Amino acid sequence: MKLHLGSSSKHIFLAALILVAGSALASSKGSLELQHPTSVAGKQLASGNYTVRWDGTGDQVDLKIYQGKNVVASTPARIVKVETPATSDSAVVIANSDKTFSLSEIRFGGKKFALAITSDATGAAAGAGASGN
Repeated sequence: MKLHLGSSSKHIFLAALILVAGSALASSKGSLELQHPTSVAGKQLASGNYTVRWDGTGDQVDLKIYQGKNVVASTPARIVKVETPATSDSAVVIANSDKTFSLSEIRFGGKKFALAITSDATGAAAGAGASGN
């Protein structure tokens, strides 16, 4: 059985296919402000403003943290649902016993999801031990 599509139907189909493929591959982006020097995946980031981008399908994503155009940290993350959206972008940090901080979650103002850092608990411990602080 052959299906014949008119020229305009072919264009609509191609446009829809490109939109679906593009959205599946598109990365998402947000802002991150760190109030204190903070460990992310074993890397120490200075306090300041960063851009975050994540790629992936489903709830498991690859998170990259940028300072300007440079990637300063990358780690796996998980998209988690939040009951009440944050009023503004915010970083959730864990205060470690050695008085350092580790990034645990990134929340986005007005969004019903957050990014939970999935590997920093082991990365921070390894990074703190390796740094000799």
